[in-house]
Amino acid sequence: MLYAIFFIFLLQLVGEFLQKYFVLAIPGPVIGLLLMLVVLLLQRGSRDSDTDFGQKVINTSNHLLQYLSLLFVPIGVGVVMHLQLLESQLVKVLGVIIIGTLLTIIVTAALFQVLRKRGVDD
Repeated sequence: MLYAIFFIFLLQLVGEFLQKYFVLAIPGPVIGLLLMLVVLLLQRGSRDSDTDFGQKVINTSNHLLQYLSLLFVPIGVGVVMHLQLLESQLVKVLGVIIIGTLLTIIVTAALFQVLRKRGVDD
């Protein structure tokens, strides 16, 4: 588990470095996740699935996801501290939330349809 956590944080660090060095608009952790996807896809099928490092990373990630709700505490505090600013921009904030939600639903449904037609059920 320790190696998997190190791997996750190392790729996040590499993503942060690439983002800062090349001045990219994509956040460093997102770049790190894309790098992890590439590494795990390249590694997929090369070893026994029971002792697979990718499986260890997946198990560790699932364990870390149990504590994901703790990350919302600082966001909640920030919202409470800036309630006046939020109230003055309420229409814009609601617009962004609604448009973002609708776009997410549309893209997810379209991707699901494409993957379903290809027969990808996993």
